[in-house]
Amino acid sequence: TASPLAGGLFAQVGALARSLNVVILGSMLEKRGVGVYNTVAVFSPRAGTMGAYRKIHLFEPLQEPTYLSPGEAPLAIDLPWGTTGIAICYDLRFPELLRRYAVEGAKVIVLPAEWPAARIHHWRTLLQARAIENQYYVIGCNRVGEYNGTVFGGHSMVVDPWGGLVAEAGEDETILTLKINTDMVDEVRAKLPVLGDRRPNLY
Repeated sequence: TASPLAGGLFAQVGALARSLNVVILGSMLEKRGVGVYNTVAVFSPRAGTMGAYRKIHLFEPLQEPTYLSPGEAPLAIDLPWGTTGIAICYDLRFPELLRRYAVEGAKVIVLPAEWPAARIHHWRTLLQARAIENQYYVIGCNRVGEYNGTVFGGHSMVVDPWGGLVAEAGEDETILTLKINTDMVDEVRAKLPVLGDRRPNLY
């Protein structure tokens, strides 16, 4: 059930962030005006709701445009570990959005998804590709289980700026706990200055 950003499940998760003293990012259905959005809200234990990203690219094969409204803006937000860009599921297939975050200085991308097991090789390859080409960490959190005939593939993972797998879950519900070194982003970008060598005026 969709709820407004200040109420329902959003309010419950915000309260959880406060009680646990952690930052929580999660994707939920948001009721906003006459529309319903797939929205990642960013909850801080002290600042409350710091921002919201509404999924820009809707997935036609699942008839998302019939039920959801598309978001209209990216979201790169300053968090304790560095500037973080937000994307959702199908957004992963659009490198322009993920490149924009790199240009804006993002060191981490967080991307929740419902990626099917049938295309799990796309999931892994695209997460690694986005990390390599933009030289930042990509954290992909994927659904597990089955719904309405679709099996979701799991394999949530953290990919470093060289494309290496820092951690990867399996096909079952899993909690991954780890530390990442965001200084590695600066080191990789200094060794291989891809972003500075772009010539966007030609493309």
